[in-house]
Amino acid sequence: MRKTYPAEIAAIPGNVLYYPSELGDLAEIELIYFGRHSCPAIVQQNPAVNQTIVLSKSLAESLLFDHTDIPLHLFIYGKSIHIGPLVGIFSSGFTGISNKPLGERSEFFAKLLSLSKTTGCIPFVFGENVINWDEETIKGYVFDKDDWNIYEFPFPNVIYDRLPNRLTENRDGPKEVKQKFQKIYTIPWYNPGFFNKWDVNERLCADERALPYLPETYPFQSISVVETLLSHYRQVYIKPIHGSLGLGIHQILYDKHENVYYCRYTNEAKENKLQRFSTLESIVKHIFHDRPLENLIVQQGIPLIRSEKRPVDFRVHTNKDSNGKWQVTAIAAKIAGAGSVTTHIKSGGVIKTVAELFGDDDEATEVERKLSEAALILSDSIEKNLDGIIAEIGFDFGLDKKGQVWMFEANSKPGRSIFSHPKLKDFELLTRKLSLDYAIYLTEQTITKSIRVPQ
Repeated sequence: MRKTYPAEIAAIPGNVLYYPSELGDLAEIELIYFGRHSCPAIVQQNPAVNQTIVLSKSLAESLLFDHTDIPLHLFIYGKSIHIGPLVGIFSSGFTGISNKPLGERSEFFAKLLSLSKTTGCIPFVFGENVINWDEETIKGYVFDKDDWNIYEFPFPNVIYDRLPNRLTENRDGPKEVKQKFQKIYTIPWYNPGFFNKWDVNERLCADERALPYLPETYPFQSISVVETLLSHYRQVYIKPIHGSLGLGIHQILYDKHENVYYCRYTNEAKENKLQRFSTLESIVKHIFHDRPLENLIVQQGIPLIRSEKRPVDFRVHTNKDSNGKWQVTAIAAKIAGAGSVTTHIKSGGVIKTVAELFGDDDEATEVERKLSEAALILSDSIEKNLDGIIAEIGFDFGLDKKGQVWMFEANSKPGRSIFSHPKLKDFELLTRKLSLDYAIYLTEQTITKSIRVPQ
């Protein structure tokens, strides 16, 4: 367990740092870092009994250090001491409103930033327009004492990507910021982008461990692909490659007795629809006429377990922890709304714990074991086979009537609707805490191990 130390600023002449005496002799230290700013200093053991970090006022000013209410880590490498870490959280959609600087997402960020004392790091939120590239500083938001404030920070040790959507992610501004921090300043940038469903499927197919969990999936290149899968499975799903929140998903079913097709989907008015068609061609003409088919995938339908005659799937969250290891941090069951093609709450879905769904403790325990095993295998596979530093994933799993686990989707920036369930509140806290714990691990790796972390 890494140890943290209280920090204080004192009216001492010159650039001086007193470090906790329990750290022993650090006479060779010459440089003090806070984020990416550094300053030479006289370094001595703290003569007081208290195991605290004391910075002289001039040293604190040089480093832009003004955070004496948070116990912090000290990373020692070579002739340097790094205080922190300083974690930049990159996002967009800033409103300029003092009590809601990120609009409806402000509450989430407030909860995330409030974990500074618990984790021993200094997180702040920033956007593309508050970066001073010449001075290498950022004006970022912090949430302290139930209030939002803006501070000037050095460039951080690591950056956590919390861009809200693909549209923002693909804009020139955010792309340029990410490229500069990664390429010029070699700052680790974790959770770097939204997943492409087809890309994830292709890469996981190369991993034998992942294959048993993957439904048969193809790009939507022709109607014959849909026909082939329907002949095998009697139902298929057509999904947008870049979709999220269940938007744009269509279920196609074939009734061999009537020789007709049904298409279930949610329209633009958020209404659940089930329409009957005589041919697949008529479905494509009526439903997909204004959509580029190359942006869609076709996926094997799974005969899911049901609750009150409604299909059930599962959301499983995984996070990297303070040791850089994957952990399952939350599991919830989601029951589809009446007539809905997905289990999302906005389409009438209902969230339950696994125990509530099954009632039987032994059955619930076995299902959680299967889901956890699948999530950890697939998290490791995604990390190894996809680009960037991935530290959290939200999986949508299905469980068929034979007990087989299937991965429908993996989300790099998972929604948090399952945490509206009262019994999942503690798991919501765990997911937030681990996202910052991993920042500490990543900082330590890049500083003390002299390892260049892949971008």
